[in-house]
Amino acid sequence: MTMIDVASFAAGKWIQPGDEARPIASAVTGKVIARAGGALDVQAMLDHARLVGGPALREMGFHERASMLKKLALHLTEHKQALYDLSFNTGATQADHAYDIDGGIGTLFVFASKGKRELPDGHVLVDGEVEQFGKTGVFLGQHIYTPLQGVAVHINAFNFPIWGMLEKLAPTLLAGVPAIVKPATATSYVTELAVRLMIDSGVLPEGALQFIAGGTGDLLDRLTPQDMVSFTGSAETALKLRSNPRLLRNATRFTAEADSLNASILGPDVTPDAPEFDLFIKEVAREMTTKAGQKCTAIRRILAPEARVADVIAALEARLSKTVIGDPADPATRMGALVSTDQRADVLEKVAILSSEAKRVIGDPDRFDVHNADKDKGAFLPPMLFHCADPDAATKVHETEAFGPVSTIMPYRDTAHAVALANRGQGSLALSLITHDTKVAREVIMGAAAWHGRVYINDRVSAKESTGHGSPMPHLIHGGPGRAGGGEEMGGVRGVKHFMQRTAVQGSPDMLQAITGVYVPGSTPKPAPAHPFTRTFTQIEIGETIITEPRVVTMDDIEHFAHFTGDTFYAHMDADAAKRNPFFPDRVAHGYLLLSFAAGLFVEPNEGPVLANTGLDNLRFMKPVVAGAAIHVVLTVKRKTRRTGEYGEVRWHVTILDEADEKVAEYELLTMNAY
Repeated sequence: MTMIDVASFAAGKWIQPGDEARPIASAVTGKVIARAGGALDVQAMLDHARLVGGPALREMGFHERASMLKKLALHLTEHKQALYDLSFNTGATQADHAYDIDGGIGTLFVFASKGKRELPDGHVLVDGEVEQFGKTGVFLGQHIYTPLQGVAVHINAFNFPIWGMLEKLAPTLLAGVPAIVKPATATSYVTELAVRLMIDSGVLPEGALQFIAGGTGDLLDRLTPQDMVSFTGSAETALKLRSNPRLLRNATRFTAEADSLNASILGPDVTPDAPEFDLFIKEVAREMTTKAGQKCTAIRRILAPEARVADVIAALEARLSKTVIGDPADPATRMGALVSTDQRADVLEKVAILSSEAKRVIGDPDRFDVHNADKDKGAFLPPMLFHCADPDAATKVHETEAFGPVSTIMPYRDTAHAVALANRGQGSLALSLITHDTKVAREVIMGAAAWHGRVYINDRVSAKESTGHGSPMPHLIHGGPGRAGGGEEMGGVRGVKHFMQRTAVQGSPDMLQAITGVYVPGSTPKPAPAHPFTRTFTQIEIGETIITEPRVVTMDDIEHFAHFTGDTFYAHMDADAAKRNPFFPDRVAHGYLLLSFAAGLFVEPNEGPVLANTGLDNLRFMKPVVAGAAIHVVLTVKRKTRRTGEYGEVRWHVTILDEADEKVAEYELLTMNAY
């Protein structure tokens, strides 16, 4: 193949590698296929991001940015075959592409969807409820999130050149923050193609995305309190980067996902003839062979009951022996090469360390077959399983990660012992438990959750839909405590907030409403020029309010509602029983009767822009209503959210009051309104 010059994209220009560029070899053939690296004006990149990319992204609202992510995902989907073809050179098989390339694109889709469904159609994200400090409610507090005004620097590992970039980039762009992406050089040529595709799509505003092929120079020395570093790689490198004096002095945000001695526990209830046993073997074998074991979430330690260790070893040997190792582009291959011969050497070095405390029982790095490739020129290794008979006395198996197709099985006595062994990893990204016993699951969670970022539990019930031990989902956080780096990525909207500043804002109801774009009780009412149900989505305004005429609730109303619905609860039907209840002075109206009357008071019956009532949130009944009392309703436009090109969601604040203007009930009504 033609030599690939991996260019950087800096300050709006593609910059070719310089004389000091580093050669990159194919993981399969050992031949040099690319070169990357060269001097860059990193200050110009930072200025471009802060002064051009940031303002452009912040000008867009959450929904506009979510639509941008969806367009990027669709564009990459159209060109993913080119990414597949190039990625074979990293040693990845077609099945591996599903995790890296398809998984990365899928992450963009998820964040695009969550942005539309869970974030406001605006620029400010409200956090929690309004806090009232005085009796009259004229001075309030509200937490909000706004985008950081710097740049997010993403430093990624070699094993996932696409997913590793996109799982960080999706929440960053959705938050409204520009990014500078720096992949590991060994697989940077795949990342560069994805960046070119995204830049060429025309979807991204200028300055939103920049790309470094090679070293970062003194980039970190130039970061400010408004910037952020998100790192994936070794714990040693993470420590070096996060110790940068400039980052420490400025309290620049730094999140890391690092080495992780992930474990998988076979539950004490699982016997070899149980469906969970087969699940366990499949999970372990898949984690040892997918991406040739080069996954930060791969199972490094296998914990099995003492009586089941031999059964597990035998089952894994039978399964792993069928693994075809070879050219990843060949459909017959089930496991490709490691990313480089240097990485293979590193794995063998770690294997030697593990061998001091464990015996190799499956796989021989000196004797194995390679299909349709040269074993000596490519970075191939077989799956290797070690057995540590005394995990309590051992230390290396709980400290050393061989980042390849390597795992160690060890016995445990009981569930508490299994938990203790899992926790000796000193912080992991993922722990899996295969059990059908809910008591075992709870015991493991209570003992091990504090040391693990994600706990994956699987059994015969969830097996059909389970996503797998080693598959971080964009909906959930990806990260872990201690050795795993102490950071978090993804997690849906949680991940978006990592790139935003939470601020406490104080002021009058009118001030908070103007800032958040959400109705704040106590703000100056906006009398509606016409019934709001007759006004389109674009016509109605936040804070528009109507106050209905009153309606008297009669005893006949209460009795009719009780018999009509079948709700004859004593508080509505038995005066003596109601009076014995400390909450009721006498027979009272049903809460749902009051809601029905409220709808009758504020609903406009004629055909109009209101298309559907889609829900009711945050309902509270605050004061009982007895027969003879009058109620009225205050209906206010609380929030508007665009949904499609034809209609949007309107959230209404509804308050039911009695003749003393005291709140009887309060809730939020959701409708879909035509534009």
